[in-house]
Amino acid sequence: MNDFLNKVILENPVQDYLVLIAVLLFVSFVKRFVSKGMAALLFRLVKHWSPHIEEKEFTNLLLRPLEYFLLLVTFMLTIDRFTFPQVLNVRVYNGATLHDITNTLLSLAFSMSIIWIMLRLIDFIALVLGKKANLMTDKTDNQFIVFFRDFFKAIIFIMGAIAFIRILFGPGLVEKIIAGLGIGAAALALAAKESIENLIGSFIIFFDKPFRVGDSVKVDTFQGTVEKIGLRSTRLRTLEKTFVTVPNKKMVDSILDNLSLRTQQRVAMKLELGSDTPADKLLLVLQGIRALLKGNTNVLENFTVNLNDFTKDTYVIQIVFNTYIIDGNQYASLRETISLAVIQLLAENEVKMPTTSTNVTLVQGGD
Repeated sequence: MNDFLNKVILENPVQDYLVLIAVLLFVSFVKRFVSKGMAALLFRLVKHWSPHIEEKEFTNLLLRPLEYFLLLVTFMLTIDRFTFPQVLNVRVYNGATLHDITNTLLSLAFSMSIIWIMLRLIDFIALVLGKKANLMTDKTDNQFIVFFRDFFKAIIFIMGAIAFIRILFGPGLVEKIIAGLGIGAAALALAAKESIENLIGSFIIFFDKPFRVGDSVKVDTFQGTVEKIGLRSTRLRTLEKTFVTVPNKKMVDSILDNLSLRTQQRVAMKLELGSDTPADKLLLVLQGIRALLKGNTNVLENFTVNLNDFTKDTYVIQIVFNTYIIDGNQYASLRETISLAVIQLLAENEVKMPTTSTNVTLVQGGD
């Protein structure tokens, strides 16, 4: 038996081959249990960051990459004690021997397993932040999380590609590629100037947050509700229910009015009365309007009711007040209530508006 175990095949004893097979079989059998244990240990270290994440979610993300990583590391540590057979160490391509190629393949496999684990960790961080963002009424952070998840994954892929090139072709080629990227990046930046400006604009929107998804905004000639904030543009649903795409650069550089952030709405009315209205009745109308505004709980103090102007045909009364009502339907109801009360007041005092001009306008604004 000892003679068989000590028998040398391809410059290595049989017992080393048996040990390698036994170790790989054992690790293949226990890798799932060990990986679950490692994932559970990692979860205990980060669970205070993710109270809304279950351990099963975290384990499912890391289980497979940890299994392959564990199996690969075991194989590399075990195979390290072997002597590569000189009979197999033939030149294969461009001076590289079979031994060199196997070492390169192992290095590539190890790098891929590390990259896989890092990508899954980014997914976990995005999952944690997504759970927290779902508890908020503002959904802008959800798009922010998706953007940065893909952004950091792209960085990992680039780093992985550089690592693969270094393993396959050596550090010299990597240095040449990085030097070439410097010139290429400058040319690309000039060619994609508008796209880069819009991308920078998206960063400004995400961090500065001049508006959020669901806000009603007015920019240039467009007014509507923000439905989506993308990497290049922002989508608005206008009052006419059209879907407008505005570049993020314009959303940042233009004067933007966020109507959803106003704390009050301003109402301005112009009431024209006939010039044949007696002065005493004109005074009664002014006093009556002031009284009905003062008696309305939705009208804020410091309102203005005065005789603003007069012509040979009309007296012009100005009515200006603010209200905390922001909702459009409630605002329209308040405006209707005030208008009907003014009309009733004119009827009670037998005051008529001029037949040549019955212009009553309401101007909506925000303070």
